[in-house]
Amino acid sequence: MTLLAGVRRGARGVVWYLKGVLGEDAYEKYVAHHASECETDAEVGGHAEHPLLTEREFWRDQTDRQDKNPQGRCC
Repeated sequence: MTLLAGVRRGARGVVWYLKGVLGEDAYEKYVAHHASECETDAEVGGHAEHPLLTEREFWRDQTDRQDKNPQGRCC
């Protein structure tokens, strides 16, 4: 592994960590959770309770829920 490849790998790790800490990976987690629910529902013969939201719809819903139920946050 070259020095440059090591630096890139380290930088990707830092970005991945910061996205997790800041909550930027919430949509990816939502999509993965929705996909696992659909697989489970398909095995049982049912359908998902709600369609997959677009990323824009997801963040709008997230913001609306936070505004309705404020918890300890900086902003």
